[in-house]
Amino acid sequence: MLIEIGDIAATSLITLYCHALESLSDKPILFDPKSVEITTELDKTLSLSDHALARILVSGTLDKRLVVHIALRAKKYDDYARDFLQRFPDGVIVNIGCGFDPRFLRIDNGRMVFYDLDLLEIIAIKTVFFKETERYHLIASSVLDFDWMAPVLEHKGPFLFMAEGVFMYLEGKDVQSLVLKIQEKFHGSELVCEVVNSIWLRPPLKKILDYKLQRQTHMGKDAMFRSGIRDSREMEQWHIGIQFLDEWSYFDSDEEKLGSLKLLKHIKLIRKTQWTVHYLLN
Repeated sequence: MLIEIGDIAATSLITLYCHALESLSDKPILFDPKSVEITTELDKTLSLSDHALARILVSGTLDKRLVVHIALRAKKYDDYARDFLQRFPDGVIVNIGCGFDPRFLRIDNGRMVFYDLDLLEIIAIKTVFFKETERYHLIASSVLDFDWMAPVLEHKGPFLFMAEGVFMYLEGKDVQSLVLKIQEKFHGSELVCEVVNSIWLRPPLKKILDYKLQRQTHMGKDAMFRSGIRDSREMEQWHIGIQFLDEWSYFDSDEEKLGSLKLLKHIKLIRKTQWTVHYLLN
């Protein structure tokens, strides 16, 4: 299998391998056997690469803290999806920037409609491992090309849009344009999205963040955070119809595997370096 993806798309591989590693650990936070299956197959190709990231992925030596954080995030987003499906069993979920995540398999209630949306280079690989059905669909598109909304609009909803580890890689104006377009086209929909505190995007904190992304994880130079918000209610200023519902941080978890990092939840700047926000788009 040929794997040629850009720097930002490569972050999907890190997420996938974190899921697989955690699934194989003792008392896994996230049990994701499909991710284990996919990584086992991808290892055959990545093991031939001399790229530093590929070597780390195949060797299973990703930072354990990163693995725990990614697993906690995936579990929480699964919980958001399950809560939505409890309220709307026939609802429609759109997984923006889905990467190789098999979320559909983890949360399927047998009734919902689910769309996985990502760049062509990701979806081309994902089609090897996932087949479309009447309720599961793959869309190969930039999220900023709003034509992807057409097939989703064929459903009556309700709709849940999820953006896990996506918005921070987009320019701020593009994030705002996307959210407002979803709000315009899908009245009453919900949005769950991960955001970065914009204070970390200013010097000198930006250098620390770039070092963490590009040095510690060996990601490419294009995989850097480009936008953020200062607090969870900032998006409400974009339109009167955007309503803040709730928020979640990694450090809010009581997960034992966080260890002493749980103490950092008392430091606001750390707790809200990167967190998740839930909105209603009226």
